[in-house]
Amino acid sequence: MTIRNRKPLIALIVAAGSVLAIPAMAQSAQHSAAQAQTQAAQAQQAAAQAGDAADTASGAAAQASAQANGGGGQTWASVDTDGNGTISKAESQVNAGLAQVFDQADTNKDGELSPDEYKAYVAAQQGAAAGNGAQPGK
Repeated sequence: MTIRNRKPLIALIVAAGSVLAIPAMAQSAQHSAAQAQTQAAQAQQAAAQAGDAADTASGAAAQASAQANGGGGQTWASVDTDGNGTISKAESQVNAGLAQVFDQADTNKDGELSPDEYKAYVAAQQGAAAGNGAQPGK
């Protein structure tokens, strides 16, 4: 990976990690929504620059999310204790935010959360946060 690609990737990881922290911080939903909207724009810009590198960053995004939550540096791999690449409902219990949104994020309802399902859930949450910030008539 070149230094030129590293900066957008790091920005994407930080932005995505902060957005992933939203479910765990439900008490400050309005503040989080405003932050998520800003960070979603940054993440989209970084994703355009980083290209396919975003797909390989799912484990790093989970780590950034855990650190943003004070989760002690959890990564996708550390939560995926059986090492099969997906997170089961039982495995999700080690992260309160993930356990809280597991059923919503598991779109195919197979009891396993894949990185792609989680990314799609986060993208939907970013869209909802951006929609809540819109003002009618403007």
